[in-house]
Amino acid sequence: MAKEQYNASSITVLEGLEPVRKRPGMYIGGVDTKGLNHLVYEIMDNSVDEHLAGYCSDIWITLEDDGSCTVRDNGRGIPVEMHDKGVSAERVVMTTLHAGGKFDNKAYKTSGGLHGVGSSVVNALSNRFVIEISRGGKVYRDSYAKGQPTTRLIKGLLPEVGTSRQTGTMINFVPDDTIFEKTRFKADAIKSRIHETAYLNPQLTIHYENKRKGEEEKADYHEPDGIDAYIRELNTGKTVISPIIHYSGKSDDVEVEAAFQYVDAFEENILGFCNNIFTQEGGTHITGFKTRFTQMINTYARDLGILKDKDVPFTGPDTRNGMTAVVVIKHKEPIFEGQTKTKLASADATKAVVAVTGEELTRYFDRNVEVVKAVIGCAEKSAKIRKAEEKARTNMLTKSRFTFDSNGKLANCESRNPEECEVFIVEGDSAGGTAKTARKRRFQAILPIRGKILNVEKATIDKVLANAEIKTMINTFGCGFSEGYGNDFDITKLRYNKIILMTDADVDGSHIDTLLLTFLYRFMPELITDGHVYIAQPPLYKAIPAKGESEYLYDDKALEKYRAGHKGSFQLQRYKGLGEMDADQLWETTLDPEHRRLKLVEIEDARMANEITEMLMGSDVGPRRDFIYEHAGEAEIDT
Repeated sequence: MAKEQYNASSITVLEGLEPVRKRPGMYIGGVDTKGLNHLVYEIMDNSVDEHLAGYCSDIWITLEDDGSCTVRDNGRGIPVEMHDKGVSAERVVMTTLHAGGKFDNKAYKTSGGLHGVGSSVVNALSNRFVIEISRGGKVYRDSYAKGQPTTRLIKGLLPEVGTSRQTGTMINFVPDDTIFEKTRFKADAIKSRIHETAYLNPQLTIHYENKRKGEEEKADYHEPDGIDAYIRELNTGKTVISPIIHYSGKSDDVEVEAAFQYVDAFEENILGFCNNIFTQEGGTHITGFKTRFTQMINTYARDLGILKDKDVPFTGPDTRNGMTAVVVIKHKEPIFEGQTKTKLASADATKAVVAVTGEELTRYFDRNVEVVKAVIGCAEKSAKIRKAEEKARTNMLTKSRFTFDSNGKLANCESRNPEECEVFIVEGDSAGGTAKTARKRRFQAILPIRGKILNVEKATIDKVLANAEIKTMINTFGCGFSEGYGNDFDITKLRYNKIILMTDADVDGSHIDTLLLTFLYRFMPELITDGHVYIAQPPLYKAIPAKGESEYLYDDKALEKYRAGHKGSFQLQRYKGLGEMDADQLWETTLDPEHRRLKLVEIEDARMANEITEMLMGSDVGPRRDFIYEHAGEAEIDT
C-alpha cells in the first residue's frame, strides 16, 4: 500500500472566514445553545464597547418572531469610509478575522468583544446577516449569507439607503441551521446576560424585547447603583451580616472595582469580570482579591487580639465563608485562557487588585472596626466547624480505594487508566444487575444506588457526609470534594473520565438525576465544568416490524416520525425502566460507546445555575412553585 505524500500540496489554507465555519467551537465554544447565545453576546459586547468609549447610552436587543436577533445601538456607527484594502472599512471588519478598532488602544481604551473577531465570527455563522449604519447624516446597508457578501458595493463603498440625524449600528442575523444543533435563542440566558451587563455599566440602558409568539415581553435594564445593586440581587432573601462594602481604584493602568457583603450562609459566591466579560473560571484578578483579603483579615484578627500568637491563621475559605462579591477590572490588553474568555491570565491584574484592595480596604476597615469584627466572626465560625469536621472527613477520604466493593455496591472496571474508564451511576439493584452483566468490564464500572439520595441543598455538611450513598460516590470518584469550609477536591485524582447518570426515563428518574446533579454541582463543580458528567439517554420504545429490522426509538417524537414513515404493521415494546431491558439490549442502546446517546452536562451561566439550584432545591416553596408554573410547558418528561 502506497504511503500518503506529505508535501506543500498537503497544507490547507483557510481563507477569510472559512476557519470559523470549519471549526466554530474554537471561536464560540461550541454549536449548542450556549454557543448560539454567544452570537448575541458578541454583537452586544461590541455595542457595550462603544459605551465604554463614551459614545453609546442605549442598546436595543430584540428576539424577532422569525427566529432572528436584532442588536442596535446609538454609538458612532462602524466606519464606512474607504479602507486601505480598497473597500469600505465595514466590509473589512465583517469579512476579516482580527480586523477592527481594538488593536491600537486609540478608538477603544478597553473592550470586551473578541478583539476584531466577534462580528466577523457571527457573520460567518449566520444564514443571513444584515447591517445598517447611521453615520454622517446617512444610512448605509450591507448584507451577507454564511459570511459571503450579498450586497454589491459601489466603487468599493456601501450603498446609501436613507438619511438620519442619529448615529449607530443595527445588526440583524439568523443563525446557520447547518452549523448549530438548535437555532432558537434561549431567552432567559440572554436576559440574565443583559441584566448582568447593566449592573456593570451604571450609565447604560439596555432595552430588551421578545417578539416570538407566546413569549412576548419587553423590559428595560438600567442599574444606576451598579455592582452594589448586583450584590443586593444576589443576596435577595438571605440574612445579611454586613453592609455592602464597595471600593475602587487604579494601579498600573488597570482599573479595579469591587463590592462584597456577608450573609448567614456557609458558602462563598465570588464573580469576576474583565472588560464586562464574565470570567466564569476566575483568573488572576480573583486570585489577587482572595490573596490580599485573606492576608488582611488575618492581620486585623491578630491586631484586635482575636487571633493569639499561637493560633493558626484563618484559611482563605474561612475568611470568605458567607461572602458574596463582585470583582471588576478594566484592562487595556487583557490576556485570557481560550478564545471564549472564561479565565483571565494577565499577571499584572493580580498586582493591581492586590494593590487597590490593600489600600482601599485598609482605609475602610480602619474606619469601620465593627464591620471587620463581623467579618472575623464569620471566619471564626467557619474555622470551628471546619476543624470539627476534619476528623470525619479525613477518616472517610483515607479509606482503602475500594473497601466498598465487597458490599455489592461498586462493580469496578479492570483498567486503572482514568482516560478510558467510565462509571455508570444506576438506579436500583435490578437495573444495576443488568448493567453489570451488559458492560465491558475492562473500562466500564457500575455503581448502583438505592432510591433517592439526600438533597444536599437543604442538608448540613455532617448529614451529607453521613449519607451512605454520597460517601460511596465520593470514595468511588477518588477526587475528594469541596464545600464551604475548605477544598479537598483534586481533579487529578479522578478515577473515571466519564461519570454517567443512568436512570429510568420517568418522573422518578428525573428527580434522581436532579438530586445527583445538585450534589455534584455543590460538592464537585469541576467535574461538570471540565466536562466529565453525562446523562445516559436510553430508548423509550423498540419498534418491531413484521418485515425488516427492529428500531429503537428514544422519545415520543421519534415514535411519531416512525409511525408516519413506516409502511406495514409493527409491534411496539415500551421500556418503563432500565430493568426491563435484557443485557444485550442495554448494551447496544445505552452502554455501547459506538451507538449510545449521552447528554453532556454543562453550566451555561454560573450565576443562573446557582440561583436556580437554590430556588428549585432549597427550602423556599413560593419561588419554586412560580418557576414550575412558568416553565411547565417546556417539560419533556415521560410519565
